[in-house]
Amino acid sequence: TLTIGVAALPAAALANFQSATEAYARGDYSAAEPEFRRLAEKGNPLAQVYLAVMYERGQGVEQNHRHAVYWYRAAAGQGVAEAQFNLGLLYAKGFGVSRDHVTAARYYRAAAEQGHPGAQLNLGVAYETGRGVPRDPVAAAGWYREAARQGNAAAQFNLARMYSTGKGVGRDDAAAFGWYRESAEQGHAGAQFSLAMAYEKGRGVEA
Repeated sequence: TLTIGVAALPAAALANFQSATEAYARGDYSAAEPEFRRLAEKGNPLAQVYLAVMYERGQGVEQNHRHAVYWYRAAAGQGVAEAQFNLGLLYAKGFGVSRDHVTAARYYRAAAEQGHPGAQLNLGVAYETGRGVPRDPVAAAGWYREAARQGNAAAQFNLARMYSTGKGVGRDDAAAFGWYRESAEQGHAGAQFSLAMAYEKGRGVEA
């Protein structure tokens, strides 16, 4: 499911866009693709994202990562966070473009600064590992926290791990326990294991 807001469109174009999104949602890609393409070619960033996704996944069109990059880049240039995030993923994987972690991190940052939790998580990973940006555990913890506060289970787990080891933050077993629990409650297997270990060792466990 795509989580993209509806841009300001003329009434007729908005009706056509909504019709295309409804067709997409029910899996009728052959009906959705022509309208998304028509709007995308007129510069509508939301249609550009949908068309990029369809090329990336091979939905109603032949899978083509280069075309996906083209349309993501068009929407990313208009400030659409979802496009910036997805473009970052393609650069990180080297799909449709040469692998480039520096560029991936740049797009993650653009989306993260707009509040995109997946981008915040990935930017945190980039800072923790030094992939595409200088290694900086403090910055990593900061971005993990931003995503964790939005309920991203992987970010909650990573933030808990950093509190547990004192990496990038002051060591705080109670904070680690709290974030492990938040993540575990969403089904994150690593967090569930770490939470069990915390209970077994009495580390950070609330009285």
